[in-house]
Amino acid sequence: MQQNFYRLMMAAAVLTGAAFISGCSNDDEEEELVGNWVKVSDFDGVARCSAVTFTVDNTVYVAAGGYGGYKYRLKDLWKYNEDSGTWSEMAPMPDEAEARTYAVAFATEKYGYVGLGYNGDTYLKDFYRYDPASDSWTKIADFAGSARRAAVAFSVNGTGYVGCGFDGNHLKDFWKYDESTESWVQITSIGGSKRMGASSFVIDGIAYVIGGVNNSENVTDFWAFDPSTETWTEKRKLANTSDDDYDDDYASIARSYGVAFTMNGLGYFTCGEDAGSGETSTWEYNPVTDLWTERTSFEAGTRSEAVGFSLDNRGFVLTGKSGTYQYDDMWEFFPQDEYDGDD
Repeated sequence: MQQNFYRLMMAAAVLTGAAFISGCSNDDEEEELVGNWVKVSDFDGVARCSAVTFTVDNTVYVAAGGYGGYKYRLKDLWKYNEDSGTWSEMAPMPDEAEARTYAVAFATEKYGYVGLGYNGDTYLKDFYRYDPASDSWTKIADFAGSARRAAVAFSVNGTGYVGCGFDGNHLKDFWKYDESTESWVQITSIGGSKRMGASSFVIDGIAYVIGGVNNSENVTDFWAFDPSTETWTEKRKLANTSDDDYDDDYASIARSYGVAFTMNGLGYFTCGEDAGSGETSTWEYNPVTDLWTERTSFEAGTRSEAVGFSLDNRGFVLTGKSGTYQYDDMWEFFPQDEYDGDD
């Protein structure tokens, strides 16, 4: 009797050990994500969230935003010097322009544009053009849509596009800026959900709009815009919609106020928030296959309302907030490197 009991106990121990080993193996596999984040030179301006960025002639600029729990809003402008990895302060937005958060920015071949946003009391619809050659700003025609905050903007082939956002209601309209006539032209609205706090990236002349929130929920539809036909095409949803394994974790991609950038023909989406909780997961998008691959999570902790940019096939994330705390650090992502927690 005792021998039988002993044999049963030994068998249970072996099975328990096997289950433990198997469990550890699965956890290890889940943690083996590719990609490495490296901290680089801090942003020289005031730590902030809800800033904007644009790139003219392969030079990156960061403007506006807020700090002190949105108690203070900004209208300054900073230029990134890639060779030295440092920042230079440039001419601030003009006196007539109000300091703002939740603005948008885009660039053409010669100029950067900043507009819309929130001044703490009202939504804004004014727009300003920045000329890097003279380090000066000029007011242009007001945005032709409604005054709003948390819209999304992008540039394709030297033309700027602005849409979505919040004006007291969530929006999905889209407009392009005709630089030759200095006017706004309404184009076809994005399909699917209205949204605020969306992000965008551009690959091979096609713009992608991802993320955002509507009716207090993350939107899961993901859209591509072709400026040659001014048409929108829906891509795979950010949700588990199939019986296959590839999209089992796609729901974790959906978020608002995230950061998007591109490198080597691929899109990257990281940071942001989900129902008020910060996100760190990082996802890589292949436009050829319309599939996402998870990469190493952003290493500097959760944050939303950060900015990101691409420069010479290098991707960067900087600024942002967590709760009422604002950041001024800056990180570069190496998507093909192994994770190194010591760099």
